[in-house]
Amino acid sequence: MTDLTPIRRALLSVSDKTGLIDLGQALAARGVELLSTGGSAKALRDAGLTVKDVSDVTGFPEMMDGRVKTLHPKVHGGLLALRSNPEHVAAMEEHGIGGIDLLVVNLYPFEATVAAGGDYQTCIENIDIGGPAMIRAASKNHDDVAVIVDVQDYDALLAELDANDGQTTYAFRRKQAQIAYARTAAYDAAVSNWMAAAIGEETPRRRAVAGELVQTLRYGENSHQQAAFYTDGSGRQGVATATQLQGKELSYNNINDTDAAFELVAEFDPENGPAVAIIKHANPCGVAVGETLVEAYQKAFDCDRTSAFGGIVALNQPLDAETAKKITEIFTEVVIAPGASNEAKEIFAAKKNLRLLLTDGLPDPRKPIMAYKQVAGGMLVQDKDVGAVAADELKVVTKKAPTDAQMADLQFAWKVAKHVKSNAIVYVKNGATVGVGAGQMSRLDSANVAAAKAERMAKELGLDESLAKGSAVASDAFFPFADGLLEAAAAGGTCVIQPGGSMRDEEVIKAADDAGIAMVFTGMRHFRH
Repeated sequence: MTDLTPIRRALLSVSDKTGLIDLGQALAARGVELLSTGGSAKALRDAGLTVKDVSDVTGFPEMMDGRVKTLHPKVHGGLLALRSNPEHVAAMEEHGIGGIDLLVVNLYPFEATVAAGGDYQTCIENIDIGGPAMIRAASKNHDDVAVIVDVQDYDALLAELDANDGQTTYAFRRKQAQIAYARTAAYDAAVSNWMAAAIGEETPRRRAVAGELVQTLRYGENSHQQAAFYTDGSGRQGVATATQLQGKELSYNNINDTDAAFELVAEFDPENGPAVAIIKHANPCGVAVGETLVEAYQKAFDCDRTSAFGGIVALNQPLDAETAKKITEIFTEVVIAPGASNEAKEIFAAKKNLRLLLTDGLPDPRKPIMAYKQVAGGMLVQDKDVGAVAADELKVVTKKAPTDAQMADLQFAWKVAKHVKSNAIVYVKNGATVGVGAGQMSRLDSANVAAAKAERMAKELGLDESLAKGSAVASDAFFPFADGLLEAAAAGGTCVIQPGGSMRDEEVIKAADDAGIAMVFTGMRHFRH
């Protein structure tokens, strides 16, 4: 192996033909012989370039609907032969194998086919075989061969050739080999995970995970931690697919909190009216619905004005000018919404440090996706919590039944509790959170924290009684004892929604009856750790 390797012969075979003609012309201008296949060869030839078909090199035509065209010793030998090994060179001469110094391949659009809803057989036909085989061969032999798998690296290749008189350095070839192996690994992950789902294999023997770099972050949760942001290829609406219109680069914590905010606000169908969620440290500090977006924002803000400072705001409808003005009255880190008016954008433009992220829609809160959590030596994999309970599925377990207005607030509180770290207690009144207790070690503590926040905000707003008075209360898991429920009742809760299922359910139900409050069971919990 020598550091510099000249590019004399290149094989170009791409599904995505973006930039192909420019690349082919640039290589031809440098005296590189071009080999190609199928549609790539036709596109190059139509552009006036001299191209040799791989079928002419191998002596075999493309066959079986294009399934067999590059799987041949005259291709793989040209990629795998070590130029510094006399035996390899002798074998090439004996069998008429010409060296291939550069491989440019991108793969059949399998991921795009799946995303477009292709049926099983269509997806199967879009699994590339020859492409990954050539990529892996060229990558293994990066001593002598350069491999390019991403259109975005075409310019880097040409710059490398310009800088080294038509040659590539070992460092360049090694970097591109790593990129190539990561690409085939991601491709195989997409295929294997799709197939597992297609055949109903819920816990496959091996689970592959892949991502594509979006940005290298300044640091992680803390300044001493390195971090980066990757997309998973799902195309799910959210921070990964959003367009950032203004503001400085998002941090690790910004991304994490923005995702939490947008996933929460997506629980509220925009067709049912505006909704706003304000998040701080991955927990909601205010969530509300309203007749208008600005009303929903004000109600959410009034739940916990202190925590809202420096928070993340998510909207379920496009940002309008009135709401934009209200948001800019305090310091806000990020606003994410499915669109924004030009007037709203102009208002935000005056706040240079405020990040505005716009998406093409909301994530589907009922669409099942996989959630991953790393543990020492492994990872936990589960379905994302997309559980929901309709009003007619709720079981009234107390003597008193909720009124229609209470039932609406109970369902609202239940949606919010799903997005609050356990143990979670949420107080809601008139379509807005008025107290949120998150992440405490006991449910009683969470009830206390939420009640204290409601009391504090009432004083800040100049009210005579706690915001929790007359509220609906949600608990993400059952009350193991009556004390948590009694604390919520003492704070002013008039109705409760909880999963039920405790050994002491009867004791808790009796406590609710004695306190004169209504309670419903969902039969489903929403732990969030």
